[in-house]
Amino acid sequence: MEIQNFVQTFAAQFDDTDASVFTPTTKFKELDEWSSLMALSVIAMADETYQVKLKGDDIRQSQTVEDLYNIVKSRL
Repeated sequence: MEIQNFVQTFAAQFDDTDASVFTPTTKFKELDEWSSLMALSVIAMADETYQVKLKGDDIRQSQTVEDLYNIVKSRL
């Protein structure tokens, strides 16, 4: 799993935020579109795309897209 692919998959969860905004260092919780519903979408994305179970604590403890990537990668 490459981080750029993860970033693209993560960005695809957002409808209104331009994909160019997303990098590994993007602080996703600071995005206007971020919400608890988006958190659920990201959890579902990790499960469906990578077969990795993310928990709410994983989301809460992550600041950047790369933080989530590292969690998902560690569970592959």
